[in-house]
Amino acid sequence: MALEQAIIMWIHLICSAIWVGGSLFIAIVFAPILKSIMPTMEDRIHTMVKVGRRFNKIAIPALIILIVTGIWNSHQLLSRPDLLLSTNYGVILIIKIFVVFALLCSYAVHVRIIRKDVEEKIMRKEFNETQILKLRKKIIIVGEVTVVLSVLVLFLAALLNSGI
Repeated sequence: MALEQAIIMWIHLICSAIWVGGSLFIAIVFAPILKSIMPTMEDRIHTMVKVGRRFNKIAIPALIILIVTGIWNSHQLLSRPDLLLSTNYGVILIIKIFVVFALLCSYAVHVRIIRKDVEEKIMRKEFNETQILKLRKKIIIVGEVTVVLSVLVLFLAALLNSGI
């Protein structure tokens, strides 16, 4: 049982590294570098769509696995609702669940903004500069919210692990 739990936690941590690490890399490293490499906003957004598509191929499965392994890791406490509200661990877990839900909502908004037809228009360069600027602003705001919520989930996980 201990080996099984260790493997599930290991998978959970790998998926967390993929989801949070990849999101932070895109937000803090990749996106800013694009400004110096690509002269036009249209080219930068075109490249970000390509990167986003590639990232989503591993990020979405990682997020799903994170949720499943997170539920597995907390199933004993979730099966005892009296402990959820009577222990610090339970209260932090409830907060984490709400933050994960907010994260999923934020990511859903991001996916809705950059849906398939919008991606295709970007790839065909069918947006004018005003449309690109509006789209870019939405993407940045929702992306930042998603990254902040992801980091907050990690902090809450650290609190749970510390036994507070």
